[in-house]
Amino acid sequence: MKRQDFRFFHRLRVRWAEVDMQKIVFNAHYLMYLDTAVADYWRALAMPYDEAMRLLGGDLYVKKATVEFHASALMDDRLDVCLRCGRIGTSSMTFTGAIYRGDELLITAELIYVFADPASQTSRPVPAALRAMLTGYENGEAMLELRTGGWAELGVAARRIRSEVFVQEQRIPAEMEWDDADDSAIHAVAFNRLGQVVATGRLLQQRPGVARIGRVAVHRMLRGSGVGRQVLQTLLAAAAGRGDREAVLNAQRSAQDFYSGLGFQPRGEAFDEAGIAHIEMARALPVV
Repeated sequence: MKRQDFRFFHRLRVRWAEVDMQKIVFNAHYLMYLDTAVADYWRALAMPYDEAMRLLGGDLYVKKATVEFHASALMDDRLDVCLRCGRIGTSSMTFTGAIYRGDELLITAELIYVFADPASQTSRPVPAALRAMLTGYENGEAMLELRTGGWAELGVAARRIRSEVFVQEQRIPAEMEWDDADDSAIHAVAFNRLGQVVATGRLLQQRPGVARIGRVAVHRMLRGSGVGRQVLQTLLAAAAGRGDREAVLNAQRSAQDFYSGLGFQPRGEAFDEAGIAHIEMARALPVV
């Protein structure tokens, strides 16, 4: 089994509580590492797990887990936990797993999940939509569809995710969230392969040559998965395409590093908006 056989991996660092007196990882923790990687696998599919399973009318349950030990992980090791969905049966799916320290193979595993009714836990056929999503991911297909357009076209979808993130989660008053600028903005909305809305953002014209990006909202289960980056890149491309030379935004301070990773730099002093610390950030745009 080789690293290049896997498209997905989850990286972690061995902690003190996970090792014995010889600083070797307890065997049971490898299953925990694999379980954590499975949770991130769903994020790689841009799939908020609980909501997606309700939509699909079932849930996944571990039927069998086998682990083969080749070498031991040690205190402070950096490990890569790799997963591949290798087989999808009528009601079950089999994941092959491997844990590496660098290029050294430490663990191989097989995890069998059954799709079942959450109330009775009786098996059900794997839904065609889930089967297509898993197969598509393993074949290297995109897991997101990014749509851009006006409020009339995308407002219902954008409103849904913005309400969840800003009004419900961050408790921003609804009257502060909605404004007339939505009608003139270019909106970008990200949909996963199940048609779920997982992120959005909008693009305004602050003045000739200067774009203002705002209302960037990402489903809380998918933050850090790259979904928000794709939305920002879509908006930046739209701004550059219409001839803007600079993009500005008001970043929540908790998201400053995210925007820095996309080339934005702080400008001026921090300020409060809707009870949340913000800072203005800006970046130049390429000439198209």
